[in-house]
Amino acid sequence: MAAIKQVFNEAVERVRMPTPMRLRDLIRQIRAARTATEEREVINKECAYIRSTFREEDSAWRCRNVAKLLYIHMLGYPAHFGQLECLKLIASPRFTDKRIGYLGAMLLLDERQDVHLLITNCLKNDLNSSTQFVVGLALCTLGAIASPEMSRDLAAEVERLMKSPNAYIRKKAALCAYRIVLKVPELMEIFLPATRSLLSEKNHGVLITGVTLITEMCEHSPDTLQHFKKNFSVVVGKGKKSSFKDCSQEEIVPNLVRILKNLILAGYSPEHDVSGVSDPFLQVKILRLLRILGRNDAEASEAMNDILAQVATNTETSKNVGNTILYETVLSIMDIKSESGLRVLAVNILGRFLLNNDKNIRYVALNTLLKTVHLDTSAVQRHRTTILECLKDPDVSIRRRALELSFALINSNNVRTMMKELLLFLERSDPEFKAQCSSSIVLSAERYAPNKRWHLDTLLRVLIAAGNYVRDDVVSCTIQLVSESVEQQGYVAAQLWRALEQDTSDRQPLTQVATWCIGEYGDSLLYGDVSVSEDPSDIVRVTEDEILDVYQRLLWSPQNTVITKQYTLLSLTKLSTRFRSNVERIRQMVQQFGSHLHIELQQRGVEFTQLFNSHAHLRPALLERMPPMEAIRRDNGSQQQQTQNNAVNGLLDVADVNTDDSTVNSDSNALLVLLGGNDPSGISTDSEQPNVKPPVSVPASTDNQDLLDLLGGLDMGVTAPPPVAVNNMNMNNNVHSTNNNNTLLLDPLGSLGSLSSSTPTLSSLPSMVPNSDLSSLVAYEKNGLRIMFTLEGVDIPSTISIVMSAYNETSLPLSDFLFQVAVPKTFQLQMMSPSGTTIPPSGSVTQILRIQNPNKGALRMRMRISYNTGGASVQEQAEMNQFPAEGWQ
Repeated sequence: MAAIKQVFNEAVERVRMPTPMRLRDLIRQIRAARTATEEREVINKECAYIRSTFREEDSAWRCRNVAKLLYIHMLGYPAHFGQLECLKLIASPRFTDKRIGYLGAMLLLDERQDVHLLITNCLKNDLNSSTQFVVGLALCTLGAIASPEMSRDLAAEVERLMKSPNAYIRKKAALCAYRIVLKVPELMEIFLPATRSLLSEKNHGVLITGVTLITEMCEHSPDTLQHFKKNFSVVVGKGKKSSFKDCSQEEIVPNLVRILKNLILAGYSPEHDVSGVSDPFLQVKILRLLRILGRNDAEASEAMNDILAQVATNTETSKNVGNTILYETVLSIMDIKSESGLRVLAVNILGRFLLNNDKNIRYVALNTLLKTVHLDTSAVQRHRTTILECLKDPDVSIRRRALELSFALINSNNVRTMMKELLLFLERSDPEFKAQCSSSIVLSAERYAPNKRWHLDTLLRVLIAAGNYVRDDVVSCTIQLVSESVEQQGYVAAQLWRALEQDTSDRQPLTQVATWCIGEYGDSLLYGDVSVSEDPSDIVRVTEDEILDVYQRLLWSPQNTVITKQYTLLSLTKLSTRFRSNVERIRQMVQQFGSHLHIELQQRGVEFTQLFNSHAHLRPALLERMPPMEAIRRDNGSQQQQTQNNAVNGLLDVADVNTDDSTVNSDSNALLVLLGGNDPSGISTDSEQPNVKPPVSVPASTDNQDLLDLLGGLDMGVTAPPPVAVNNMNMNNNVHSTNNNNTLLLDPLGSLGSLSSSTPTLSSLPSMVPNSDLSSLVAYEKNGLRIMFTLEGVDIPSTISIVMSAYNETSLPLSDFLFQVAVPKTFQLQMMSPSGTTIPPSGSVTQILRIQNPNKGALRMRMRISYNTGGASVQEQAEMNQFPAEGWQ
């Protein structure tokens, strides 16, 4: 009777209320609108009508009005006022109302709005409905809008539905569980028992959702991954018929292998066939799960090697569906501990992808090869020709990936062939490729160059082909290489002169390198020995006037940058000592810049002019040819790492220091900066880059008196003479040196001070030979690390040598060991290079400290010790004050 009464009331309301516009009529009106204004008028009018019906509680046409509102929402117009109406439809007993209500909830509600919590009870009721389609609606909505709170409330209901005898409900429940696990990972354990039966399903829909759920669990929980690897057992219900064999008490990997094998060997099935492939979606999901299970697991990888080989060889490649399965197969082979032959097969599949006409497939192949080239380089090398052909592809993304992969394939055997192709690409490439390509070519040439001549020719071609897109590191690397290649300097100067004669306004880096080389080795252009030239075409016939004419054009060309003009001006000044005549013309050209509008060029013009006037006697010595630049080669990774290790705690070894070009950098006080100070003259410390320098008196600072002693009263009550500058030896012998006395590459003017005779070398330092053992002290002992000080006298007055010995009494190695020291400003501290940076168990590291005490005062020392052990970083500070006074005698 109640149902009959409800139907009667709805019929009465339909008669009483006017019939609203149908959804199809609204769509027709909106499409008929000619302008956006007309469209807005139609929508606003309809929204106003829908609002009025909502206020009047029109339940008869609520479903139709909400449907129109959802269409308006999909067009981008506001429809939030229909949220509560969706809840009313969900509470309706009619399926048609529930369907629109749940659809509206998924579109208009999300977890950021509190309104969605109101449907939790409705969802719970519908999850217990006897109608499978109502249960499916509730599961879809829960998976779409579930918040963490809602997931916790309804997780038990979803887990119960995963065991339902209805395959439709199991599929929906597994997908909902997948979304719940994404929202609340800690609820994963609830669904573990229910997942055991999902892989025994004959329904492919349930099977693919089960594989998806297990994949998500394994990716986000290592414990769950181990659970499925070792403790998985499939329970098959009694009387249940399955197309798969009984999988009871079996691990997951053999079960997945069996399922995948049945899919490959299965005949035509119209229900699951896609372009001749049996259920490619399920195959892809299984391959992805196998990849996760076989990663870093030799036993699981061995179990899936055969099936992966079958998939790779039996899958049809003429359709995109087969290519998708092959791509997932390749990813699985490369990610697990597969056999070498299987890896070669995977690389060959990617090689076939490179020949495909589909751009997306070629891009995917290049991207995958780039990720796996380090696993099997020799197999990828077989497809080098195809990869180089991809550099000519019209698609910019394919060219970019092919370029990165080409550089990854370069080695000492194919460097000439690869460089030839890459230089051709650089010449024809778009501007967006030139900067990256040029730098990569320089790095590869530096690493694999067969000889200096080839290396220099390659760099010159890069400078010509890349033009203004060359990065600054290419300029500095080229100059450094020319400087150290003494036998090739004349040849390089001739080649650069040929390039400089042309219009180089679009090749500023080339002009900078050319002017630097001609400034240094310009005399070889004029007076070089032509008899030693290997190739007659390398001989250049040029006069001084021709060179100066080109320099005149470069200096006054508006297209040249200020940096290029700085290089040119310095080069011109140096040519005054290389040429036998035309010195007066050079002086006039330089003097013109004394009134230049740009302050940098004006400063150089004024200063260089002085070298032709009052300081003319200094010009030959100041502008003489620079010695070869020594630099750490970037391709020698082990040697560079060793050099860095030697520089961590103190001085470089004598073999690592260029004694001919030792320079001074008294303001590199890393420890003082580390502790917050800004006056290195107030405290003597030793840092990561200590320098050795004869003591120089510096006036005491009054502005930062509070910062002179940053280490907690190390100098209280001591009357100090003017503080002594920190004794540091510049370790940076790279061409990119931060030393202000030899920064020609960064500031061309700086080279004028590089030949100062006051710069000491290691050989000029006083001898410090220990002559007697004074005493041994325990300076630090904590956490298994014991540091001993052994005091030794030396032959220098008021100087003592301290041998620091660090002992590792733990069972773990101590890596990245760093020992730093600070003493009061009345002392002078010098630290030698440590014997190592890693202390093995029961091992030790030693380091020598030399301290000068002119006032014979009591020594107080603050230490900072840092190291890594067991994956943790340790940093400690300590103070040592018990030094014997007789040590300074």
